Amino acid sequence: MASSPAPASGLPAGHTPSAGHAPLGTPRPGALPSVHTALISVALPALAVSAEHGQLTGHGLEGVYLAGRRLLSRCVLRVAGREPLAVQGRSAGADRAVFLGVLRTAGDTGPDPGLVVERSRGADGTERITLRSAAGRPIRLPVEIALGTDLAYLGAVAAGRAGPELSASVHGTGLRWTADDGRHVAVTADPPPTDAMAAAGLLRWEIELEPGAARTIELRVRGDRTPRPAGPQGSGSGRPGGQVLAEARAEGDDPRVEEFLRTSVDDLRALLQRDPSHPADIHLAAGVPWRCGPATAEALWAARMVLPLGTRLAVTTLRALARVQLGGQGPESGRIPGPLRDAGPYLPPRCTGIEATLAFPVVLAEARRWGLPERDLAELLPAAERCLGWLRAATGTNGFVPDPGPAGPWRAETQAHAHRAAVLGADLLDACGRPGGDAWREWAGVLRERFRAEFWLEDRSGGRPAAARVRGGRPWTQLGGWAAHLLDTGLSGGGRHAPGLLDKAGTEQLARLLGTPVLDSGWGLRSLATKEPGHNPFGHRAGAVRVHETAVAVGGLAAAGYEREAASLLRGVLDAAEAFGHRLPEMYAGEQRTAGSLPVPHPAACRPAAVAAAAGVHLLTALAGIRPDAPDRTVALHPVRSAPLGAVRLSGLRVAEEPFAVRVSRLGLGMVEEAADGLQLGG
Repeated sequence: MASSPAPASGLPAGHTPSAGHAPLGTPRPGALPSVHTALISVALPALAVSAEHGQLTGHGLEGVYLAGRRLLSRCVLRVAGREPLAVQGRSAGADRAVFLGVLRTAGDTGPDPGLVVERSRGADGTERITLRSAAGRPIRLPVEIALGTDLAYLGAVAAGRAGPELSASVHGTGLRWTADDGRHVAVTADPPPTDAMAAAGLLRWEIELEPGAARTIELRVRGDRTPRPAGPQGSGSGRPGGQVLAEARAEGDDPRVEEFLRTSVDDLRALLQRDPSHPADIHLAAGVPWRCGPATAEALWAARMVLPLGTRLAVTTLRALARVQLGGQGPESGRIPGPLRDAGPYLPPRCTGIEATLAFPVVLAEARRWGLPERDLAELLPAAERCLGWLRAATGTNGFVPDPGPAGPWRAETQAHAHRAAVLGADLLDACGRPGGDAWREWAGVLRERFRAEFWLEDRSGGRPAAARVRGGRPWTQLGGWAAHLLDTGLSGGGRHAPGLLDKAGTEQLARLLGTPVLDSGWGLRSLATKEPGHNPFGHRAGAVRVHETAVAVGGLAAAGYEREAASLLRGVLDAAEAFGHRLPEMYAGEQRTAGSLPVPHPAACRPAAVAAAAGVHLLTALAGIRPDAPDRTVALHPVRSAPLGAVRLSGLRVAEEPFAVRVSRLGLGMVEEAADGLQLGG
């Protein structure tokens, strides 16, 4: 992610903006260009960022990117010397956007336009421009497309340092540009243009249209390197015919569930990317456009939430993280490195590497419950054991795990991750015939006692968990969405949830707090309650709704039996998803919902984002309460009895590597409709 970009216009040198076209965002110091109004088409490593009018003007982040480099920054269409009047821009799938414009022709009478212009742009820059005539007579139209590029890197574009447009040369049926480092890009056209003017970067045609006829021009953008896509075109798991994510479908009384799940899965597929040095391994980019780097903690959390779509993504993500795991014999041995992440206005940044290290054995253990093949388990088990070894070495004399360093602070969320890793890690060791399971259960029991003694703060309202303990033992008391992680205990054997850090009374009190208006915004869970000092509805750790935390809260509340609170958060996120075209951003403002209001976008949020798209899968499968134990050939259903969305059917899921379908009735009764042979319904 670019940090502290300098102010700049974002325009190529010598280029003036087209009339009526506002830039997608001009960066200021300490800010990123706003993209919340952009139409982003994704099929990593390809990416197209378009404004709703459809013209690529070179403003802000507009353009076509491949592997982080902008191949095309400008593509401006004019017909008869005028730009079409934009009337609609929309996504037509994760990897494509469609734009409609109209023009009045010379013979048009009255206000009705006689020409419709449709542009369909893919993530890789392939674009079909179709002109349809409704004029009552034949028309002849000059069509020109102005093209340009700077071949700049995304970070430089975001910081306003893209540089001037490159000079073009005529190449085949289009134009070509070459950068100083030898990299080049070409745009070709079909049919070939009548004229190609390199100095102006212009392609021209003379189009004749009979009444009711249509003509199409196709543009193709090609760089000198074509990385292998990881999505639907090449979404293999390294095995013939294998797929990383299953074709899940949803239907029900609430018609939105179908589109919500479809969009979530499409976005997940669009975010798949290959490890450059190990192309058989695929993981999710954390988010577009800012975080398309190596596998991260977010990629691992997302892989965990989409285990109902199969275990392959979990395997390849774990494998990628295992390769960077620190070795040796020192105190850092076994830790997965990761950058620091802002933690809000009071606490220092937290370490995403610690988060990933503690998540590793959890994801491996739960993937085993969903049907992870034994060969994958055997390959990844040593890395999980090294993660547990780091956990034991990192535990301080106070019995807690510091984050980010030995001097603390000691965060409640990190203790929840550590406890889950210990409990599920113990199950994993036992299942694989490895020693240490009992010792880890004992360690987890001690952590539970200490946590309840030192992190639970009693007050007249019934108490609350402290967010952290800082140096000297002082508690950081601010309540926020982080507390949802205390309810995420993990999946254990026989379809049971593992024990958590809180006792029954603490769980009940936390459920009540999560359901109060200071945390439940009506659109989801705020990252910091409204009455806490430092609350900012746009602060990503200080009051914004973080979709991942809300999904974790819904799953944890439903599993613990607090369905009213779970249903409120679920409906809020589903309503927000509808307002965002079913493509949830990673976060949005925690403004209070009122009658007739809409969720407010966060200008710097990634959209799509791995954890937000995975949350769509997690939220809907939480309704059915699917709890598999593939090694024991059982699956338990614990559906939300209040059926907050009415009847829901989920199909195309995978349990024990076989198709799985489940239906939840309006009465909250669950029924398995399809499952692997020999898989029994458990308790």
